[in-house]
Amino acid sequence: MVESLMSIFNDSRENVSVKGSAVVITGGTTGIGRATAILLASEGARLLIFGRGKNELNDALRDINKVGSAVGLTADASKKEDVIKVFEMADRELGGLDILIDNAALAADTVSEMPIKDQEYIVKTNLLGYMAMVHEAVKRMKPKGKGHIVVVGSMSANVRAAGSSVYVATKSGVQGFTEALRKEVNEFGIKVRLIEPGEVGTDMNKLSPAQQRRKQSQLKQLKAEDIADCIFYVLTRPKRVDVVEMRVRPHLQVI
Repeated sequence: MVESLMSIFNDSRENVSVKGSAVVITGGTTGIGRATAILLASEGARLLIFGRGKNELNDALRDINKVGSAVGLTADASKKEDVIKVFEMADRELGGLDILIDNAALAADTVSEMPIKDQEYIVKTNLLGYMAMVHEAVKRMKPKGKGHIVVVGSMSANVRAAGSSVYVATKSGVQGFTEALRKEVNEFGIKVRLIEPGEVGTDMNKLSPAQQRRKQSQLKQLKAEDIADCIFYVLTRPKRVDVVEMRVRPHLQVI
């Protein structure tokens, strides 16, 4: 009886493979994007990554291509011409798009201390850049009747801590955008997921690598690989399953 029940359970899983999928990862050269790229490449996905720095791009491509296949370019998600360039390369090198990981974002502080010009760049990167990438992705997914969009937000959208008003504004916008987007594109077979991490040890974190490792050992900070695992999980659920929102926090991060 137990073996029969376990057989039914295992058969019902029907996990989806990412092998052969064409994937674009924004901010794929560092942090969560890079960790996700390495994981998906190791599972057989075909990747295009981009970031603003040439050295970071070369380092990431070197590591990703040790376990799988990836191409990349330097680009800035806040610039319309760069977004177009990314998708032209995806069409050319990957033959289209199956999965978008919308991840590129910048840290920001309080609105009263941040120059307006800097605020505008943060909004263009953290919110309008996300929207521009989705715009191009949906154009490619809709005719196929399928696709995956994973948006990496932040628990800052819910915590709304003092001293981070500009960042909170963008992440709250991302949260609302993603929820509405899911309702708009579900009927076309496009799955939309929002991942909202707590504190993660990446280059965006102000702490030194040694300090980050200490916080992780104290269970007060996540690793980028933890979020990559979450992204892989939502991508590989059966077709009938939608994990629409996932909040992930360090065990001892009090928020």
